[in-house]
Amino acid sequence: MNSVIEKEKKLNLALTKLKNLNLKNPDIKKDIENLTTQKNQLEIEKQELEEKYKNLINEHENLTRKLDEFQDLEKIEKKKQIEFSEKIDELNQETDNLLDEIDKWQT
Repeated sequence: MNSVIEKEKKLNLALTKLKNLNLKNPDIKKDIENLTTQKNQLEIEKQELEEKYKNLINEHENLTRKLDEFQDLEKIEKKKQIEFSEKIDELNQETDNLLDEIDKWQT
């Protein structure tokens, strides 16, 4: 019960202080205006940063997609090189076989 009375006294004291607070004080009014201006500026900066972040995300996605495309192209090129090398090896083997056959026919 005693704590309820103490809380009531504290609330009444706080209310009294709030009632006595002079909001017409030019310094407080200036401070509030400055804070409002700063808040608005921060909100503008936040929006700009969010827009830049979205742009960076989009750019990252585009670059990632392009990199994937390049990597796919590189894989295709490597596969083509391997196939080409295999074909050359086959042709070399065929050429060797033909040269062997020619040698047989000449002897």
